[in-house]
Amino acid sequence: MSKVKDMKLAKQGHINIALAEREMPVLRKINEEFKKNKPFKNMTVAMCLHVTKETAVLAKAVAAGGAEVVLCCSNPLSTQDDVAAALVEDGINVFAWKGISNKDYYQCLNKTLDFKPHITIDDGADLISLIHSERKELLKTVLAGQEETTTGVIRLKAMANDGALKYPIVAVNDTPTKHMFDNYYGTGQSTMDGLLRATNVLLSGKIVVVAGYGYCGSGMALRAKGLGARVVVTEVDPLPALKAAMDGFEVMKMIDAAKIGDVFLTATGDKDVITAAHMKLMKDGAIMGNSGHFNVEINLSDLQKLAKSHRPVRDQVEEYTLPNGRRVFLIAEGRLMNLAAAEGHPSAVMDMSFADQALTCLWLSKNYKNMRAQVYDVPKEIDERVSKLKLESLGVKIDTLTPVQKKYLSSWQEGT
Repeated sequence: MSKVKDMKLAKQGHINIALAEREMPVLRKINEEFKKNKPFKNMTVAMCLHVTKETAVLAKAVAAGGAEVVLCCSNPLSTQDDVAAALVEDGINVFAWKGISNKDYYQCLNKTLDFKPHITIDDGADLISLIHSERKELLKTVLAGQEETTTGVIRLKAMANDGALKYPIVAVNDTPTKHMFDNYYGTGQSTMDGLLRATNVLLSGKIVVVAGYGYCGSGMALRAKGLGARVVVTEVDPLPALKAAMDGFEVMKMIDAAKIGDVFLTATGDKDVITAAHMKLMKDGAIMGNSGHFNVEINLSDLQKLAKSHRPVRDQVEEYTLPNGRRVFLIAEGRLMNLAAAEGHPSAVMDMSFADQALTCLWLSKNYKNMRAQVYDVPKEIDERVSKLKLESLGVKIDTLTPVQKKYLSSWQEGT
């Protein structure tokens, strides 16, 4: 039933998955519990995620819990083909390959939904969106779902506000053990990894413009600064803009940053962050890349209309020549550069995010009957358990409150 690029790649995929598992002790522990208790027996779980070695560890954990797992890619350029092949050998249904066309992408989503899932796990809300638009018959059998990206949560909250959401969703992205680590440390490091692999540019002394100062953008700014870059931040929200300024970064409008930047990195979750108006002002040799989920942050239509020619110059890098003779470079077609031009987040940080996913899946399987069609937060006890397990794996011990301290924190009588 699966469709992947080449099953001959499976041997290397198994090696890479094993390497990821070594760095993911929390998810390994959850896998052992699932294998023993089989909480997902007679259930089908559909995942639309980046098909990476870390995702493989999550898929295998849920399958160990008794579920039939079916996985499709959530981005045309993020699939690791060797991992996809290895998962098929491990009994996971996979529909994904790197470089998939837009038509095939949606065919893979539909093939995934043909398994009639009870729980959906999304990265960008494409499965959920397709169920609500073209596969409405599945609303009779799907029980609940979960979403792990900022972009996807924005889409789903909009659906809920419009009364369009028809089954409950847990916003895994918004829980602390996900966004405080995955978004900040993971995106920060993997974006720099993608930038350097794709371009081999020396960042020391360069002006790096980071669009958006949320958890992802602030992590990117931190890592760029650590590599010696002068970092400029652009924002539309006064609060993160103020934080960026107080963190020591220059903050300005994109129209002004466009004139001075050497590298432009976007992570806002919105469209048209960089448009023709900005591109016309860029230096010769300016580099543009995106780490937001969808390829809408850099206006590709504007770039294609504006350029008088373009050509590929490196793997995952295209050169566009503008009417003024200046050249600008685009990484990974404006798609997720940290996955398309690199390997995504390190396994150690994805350990927490995917542990959140696994435990949320378990929680949903027990509680969906009492839930309405709205977007829910991850239960606090899941966050606490994941953080405690991660600390244990790191050999870190912390203090506990004494009875006196607990009483003091719960009382109001004591003062100065």
